[in-house]
Amino acid sequence: MENSAAFYSVLDVTPTSEDWIPAYLPVANKLMAKHGGRYLARTASHEQLEGDGSAVGLRVIIQWPSKEAAIAFMNDEEYTPHLNARTEGSVSNHYLIEGKDEFA
Repeated sequence: MENSAAFYSVLDVTPTSEDWIPAYLPVANKLMAKHGGRYLARTASHEQLEGDGSAVGLRVIIQWPSKEAAIAFMNDEEYTPHLNARTEGSVSNHYLIEGKDEFA
């Protein structure tokens, strides 16, 4: 049985350099759409309500139609140099979350 639940990429990105950003954004936007992704949030306007975390520059939430679509985006050859630039120019964490409630 095929799972039809959406998947969500949840990222925290704190740039250590802004040099990569102008080239990154147009390519990431194009490839995310190519793989069926959609930004739900991409903002520096956020606050931590619980826990002891470190300060984060940006929070990003992307909705994907499937896990495979998210992985295909991350593995897209055209994205690779931009992902490397983001990784080198920021402190980033990326979580892929299945849109389901296992405790309902």
